[in-house]
Amino acid sequence: MSSANGNISVLRDYLKQSRYAVVLTGAGISTPSGIPDFRSDKGLYNENINYEQMLSIDYFNRHPDEFYRFFKAKMIYPNAQPNLAHEFIAKLEPNPVKAVITQNIDKLHQRAGSKNVIEVHGNLLEYSCAKCGAKANLDEIMRQDGTPMCSCGGVFRPDIVFYGQQLNEHNIEQSIMHIRAADLIIVIGTSLTVYPVAGFINYRSRGARLVIINRDPTPFDGDADLVLHDDIIDVAKACE
Repeated sequence: MSSANGNISVLRDYLKQSRYAVVLTGAGISTPSGIPDFRSDKGLYNENINYEQMLSIDYFNRHPDEFYRFFKAKMIYPNAQPNLAHEFIAKLEPNPVKAVITQNIDKLHQRAGSKNVIEVHGNLLEYSCAKCGAKANLDEIMRQDGTPMCSCGGVFRPDIVFYGQQLNEHNIEQSIMHIRAADLIIVIGTSLTVYPVAGFINYRSRGARLVIINRDPTPFDGDADLVLHDDIIDVAKACE
């Protein structure tokens, strides 16, 4: 572990002193669970696939069969389990952690025990019929070969925010509310380059501490009170 023990002590002190902490997570917190991220040197974007096209709402609407062939092969990880980092965050709720804002669509935070989770990009466990709005879960979707169809004849679509769609306004408002109220914001496993989520950091109150735990540098490192370019599992172990 590259960080000095003193930095871990600082993080522990920040957590002890906080009365309202908010955690913002990205794909890097779930890579230890076997779910690849997008933008690292081993991420999905390094494959010869245009993921932004495949995960766009336009592509889904035009090519649902091709979308689901890709989706079931590349986006579903049924054996993924919450890791120590997810569990560490869950143990900090509700004091001091009041909310977890996640860009991830895997629901591992909830499975680890976190209760107040804002899924700004939706999740892969829930599906809605594009025609009648009927609901289905992932198990029902995976039991159907090919493109999952509703009894009404409509196509089921995952309840995620596709490229080309706006984030849910309520989720944005709730995220900003928590960021503004926080005295400690901990960012874990995200490059902080995807907007509007990266812009949430700009709503932190004066005096609120910012901690960034990410393997690679982010555009916000210079604004942070503490930066740990370390494996999140190592950090979670050291903080216990």
